[in-house]
Amino acid sequence: MKKLICAPVLALAFIPLLAQIGKAPEGIVVWKAADLKAYAGKLAPRVASPQKIATQTLANLNGNNAMMVHREATGEAEFHENAADFMIVVDGEANVVLGGTIPDGKTSGPGEVRGTTIDGGKTYAIEPGDIVNIPAKTPHQVVIAPGKQVTCFLLKVAAK
Repeated sequence: MKKLICAPVLALAFIPLLAQIGKAPEGIVVWKAADLKAYAGKLAPRVASPQKIATQTLANLNGNNAMMVHREATGEAEFHENAADFMIVVDGEANVVLGGTIPDGKTSGPGEVRGTTIDGGKTYAIEPGDIVNIPAKTPHQVVIAPGKQVTCFLLKVAAK
């Protein structure tokens, strides 16, 4: 008789553990390629400012920001003292200029410098599937040809 009572009691004790089977651990996120590519169409109508850019934050992961960025014009030259950018192109095409200097750079926030152009950087053509790692303290600029656009997944990673 005791065995029959113990089995249901033990089963009740394991219900919380059984509920966890098949669940992803906290902090795991999967973004499907098709969903990310769809952001080109979702963000295009929201493009604003002279830089013709629209963004959508996807998640804040322990202080690292994941976002989608859609550009239809060349962006400002940027320099981040305390953050790296990790970019995956999901739609469109562009050039990214990395390195060099921002001759007309102005401080736009703590550890942030922006300007209109980069001198002495190296230009890389980027297209869907390309991945760009931009370390902290690296001047960078996304350059868009007239009539073109680019949509990227961007992970802004706090520098250690």
